[in-house]
Amino acid sequence: MTWDVQLVEIEVTDDDVEAVLDCLRSGWLTMGPRTQTFESELTAVTGTEHAIAVSSGTAALHLACRAVGLGPGDEVVVPAHTFVATAHAVRYTGAEVTFCDSASVMSPNLSAETVERAITPATKAVIAVHMWGYSAEVEKIRALCDQRGLTLIEDCAEAICARTPEGSPVGSVGHIGCFSLFSKKQLAVGEGGAVSTDDPEIAASARSLRSHAMSSVTWERHKGHGLGYDVTDVGFNYRIDEPRAALGLSRIKRLNADIERRRAVAGEYREALVGLDGIDVPYSDDEVSRSSHFAFPVFVDPGHRDRVREALKADGIQTSFYPGLHSLSEYASIADEEDLPVATDVAKRHLVLPIHASLDSGTVRRVAESLNRAVQGTG
Repeated sequence: MTWDVQLVEIEVTDDDVEAVLDCLRSGWLTMGPRTQTFESELTAVTGTEHAIAVSSGTAALHLACRAVGLGPGDEVVVPAHTFVATAHAVRYTGAEVTFCDSASVMSPNLSAETVERAITPATKAVIAVHMWGYSAEVEKIRALCDQRGLTLIEDCAEAICARTPEGSPVGSVGHIGCFSLFSKKQLAVGEGGAVSTDDPEIAASARSLRSHAMSSVTWERHKGHGLGYDVTDVGFNYRIDEPRAALGLSRIKRLNADIERRRAVAGEYREALVGLDGIDVPYSDDEVSRSSHFAFPVFVDPGHRDRVREALKADGIQTSFYPGLHSLSEYASIADEEDLPVATDVAKRHLVLPIHASLDSGTVRRVAESLNRAVQGTG
């Protein structure tokens, strides 16, 4: 069907198109000089010494897990309410997942307290997900990890440019951060991702593993910096290509402005929805001010969510939701709903409303009014 109001709209400007065309005209399409420049620009966003561009957010998570040495016999604490790539990346290494609960319905990320309850003697790492663009309390989680000798990986796939409770960029508090540049994300290039870290050894490992663990890459040999190569590990083909790096370089210039508009849209939604019967709007004003607003979630009665979504669909408004990982067939054996009561409640009650930088105030009001009619049963 054709949506009147889509979850996401991607604005591709003439500058974006010209940047990609310039790359195509150059004749160099695989990872090269534009990728290097894009990585340099990304460090200003991530607040870290190193940013390694890769082919997807999932690739970033997998490289992070490999770079910090996860393997068979290890366990990793992962929030039960996240996208499945977070858990898959752990299992690619042979390590196992331990689910932890959400902190609360009104602050649905994991917390240091929920992480601590999930730690076992086999735990080696924690993946803190900044869900929907809202930062988890990673400073407290990092302190806990340091106390327990654990590695902290930040899953920032939905949260580029968000700030932590103490004001740091997400991806700069843990040992390593992972970003997505997928077409629905704030910095969209179609497919792509990045790894961020201040640790030079982790950065070197991620750079090597993204390109088959070869001692030199094609661009270096093209420039005459090596006649051959060695292979030092079992690596992967997780390279980003030059056209996508060129698109990223063009789009990163307006990233902050786009996120400011998303923040304004979130404020307009909150003004229209907070206090309405049957609708709960999560997160505090402080959390909203620090978010980069990949999504705008609301909570309704779980018995009515599907009906509400159908009513919004009838009005031409697209919505979405994330199932809890423990409800998926592949992960159902790890934990039951009773073990994860808050994450289960979050998964069953939430729906995500459209939010993007080109969403105007009139459309925000239209979505809010449609949602209210649906919840009250008058739609």
